[in-house]
Amino acid sequence: MTIATEGQGWVATPARRGFFRTEQRQGLALMSPTFLFALVMLAAPIMVVIAHSFWTQNYLTIDRSFTLENYRIALTEPIYRDLLMRSLALSMSVAFLTVILAYPVAYYISFHGGRYKSLILFLITIPAWTSYLLRVMSWKVILGYKGVLNTALLGTGIIDEPSTAFLYNTNAVLITLTHAWAVFAILPIYVSLEKVDRTLVEAATDLGDGPIRRFLRVTLPLTIPGIVAALIIVMIPTVGDYVTPRLVGGKDGVMIASAIEVQFKKGANWPLGAALSVTTMIVITIVAISSVGLLRWAAGRIR
Repeated sequence: MTIATEGQGWVATPARRGFFRTEQRQGLALMSPTFLFALVMLAAPIMVVIAHSFWTQNYLTIDRSFTLENYRIALTEPIYRDLLMRSLALSMSVAFLTVILAYPVAYYISFHGGRYKSLILFLITIPAWTSYLLRVMSWKVILGYKGVLNTALLGTGIIDEPSTAFLYNTNAVLITLTHAWAVFAILPIYVSLEKVDRTLVEAATDLGDGPIRRFLRVTLPLTIPGIVAALIIVMIPTVGDYVTPRLVGGKDGVMIASAIEVQFKKGANWPLGAALSVTTMIVITIVAISSVGLLRWAAGRIR
């Protein structure tokens, strides 16, 4: 039974409220398989890694006695500390460089793409359809000793012989990762730009703001969520990237993922590898949160 009075909306009866409860249960039932799958496939392996990080490897057996020795090694041994710092610096560089390059592209699509917005976005996502390994190998061909870049420089007379400075170093890793993750930075920035109220931009113009001041005071602050999302999307995966440093980095481009791989495979020291993994996750989380806070503070100062 539903109770209603003139001039008032209907009032939900117990039966109506029971219907909503049933609907909520149906929603939970629909969501539960996905949630359980994500819990098993993501959370469970992480918990196993965390548990291993507090144990000790004794040749072929694992001593399950609680210890923090693995974390002491991960944080104090120069080789692991330096690799972690290099990985963080490189991932932050990739993230910021990717966002800087992606923002103008997303801005052009949003404000000047017109009816071709969907087509341009479609074309931008095409490289992501191919294998990640294939894209990395393509950059190896471009930057190699007899690659496309060296051939072009030789043809124009800029250099007299092929250079080895383009491949197997940190710069090669930076270039490759920036290209590989560019599309994942363009999309969230584009979405945030699409949400910008164009009347605010017009109002700033009417009040005498020029293009730069209008961008800094209106457009940029309103797109901070997209920039933050792009930074996080790029920064977190790249710090643990293993394939790219292995193929184009050489000894100068080694990152923390390579050390973790050695401990799990050749070193047969799973607890230390797990401790390195957990340490990397914690540090990159702190860095990501700090970067987000700093970016929001800077946006507030710009306003």
